[in-house]
Amino acid sequence: MDIALKTQFILVGLAFIAGLISSIAGSGGILTLPALLWAGLPPLNALATNKMQSSLGTLSSAWNFFSKGHLDIKPLCSSILMAVLGSVAGTLLVQSLDTSTLTRLIPFLLLAIAVYFLFSPKVSGADHPQKISQQWFACSAALGMGFYGGFFGPGMGSIMPVLFVWLLGHNLVKATAETKLMILAVNGTSALIFVFSGYVIWQLAIAMSVTQIVGARLGSNLVIKRGASFVQPVITLITLLMAVKLLFFP
Repeated sequence: MDIALKTQFILVGLAFIAGLISSIAGSGGILTLPALLWAGLPPLNALATNKMQSSLGTLSSAWNFFSKGHLDIKPLCSSILMAVLGSVAGTLLVQSLDTSTLTRLIPFLLLAIAVYFLFSPKVSGADHPQKISQQWFACSAALGMGFYGGFFGPGMGSIMPVLFVWLLGHNLVKATAETKLMILAVNGTSALIFVFSGYVIWQLAIAMSVTQIVGARLGSNLVIKRGASFVQPVITLITLLMAVKLLFFP
């Protein structure tokens, strides 16, 4: 597929910004997916290419959190498994359905998340009592987000930390790190299915992945250094901006 060099440079630059944003507050896909569609990619090619470059960026931030001791994988195994199953189902379904309805719903979902963070008490650096077990979380939140991530995806990085904080009682830095691992599982699974289906535009996916990785590394370091007091207002601001963008500038 022929894409103008100028357009490719714009997409690569946006991928860096998306990687930085995603590693802090999620929703980077709301920048890159519309940009890929604007560049002229058919919807399924745009979804596939976005999943591939996003997965590699998320791998960078997830590894950074893990290597610095902010990510414990073992308690998340059941949630990862259910998220992968949901991602498989969502990815297979999206190849035969129109995503326009979900596209219209996303800004309202993001507004709800922004309002939650805006009016919720300031999140501390400590965990607090959880509301449901890890097993119930896996079968409900993880499965549902896996399906949504495979089917569409943008906004998942802003939704998942809320679920970890609200349902499992995790502090926001821990929830942000865990979200990266969950998104890696979901998007990685979805990307593999798209690869085998032949939808990935590789020249874009590889170029955008490089800058995604750099942005994700920088953003995850900011989360580790600055903590919840930095993450909470950034999530609020990003989700509000993304919701306004989708509502008024589709």
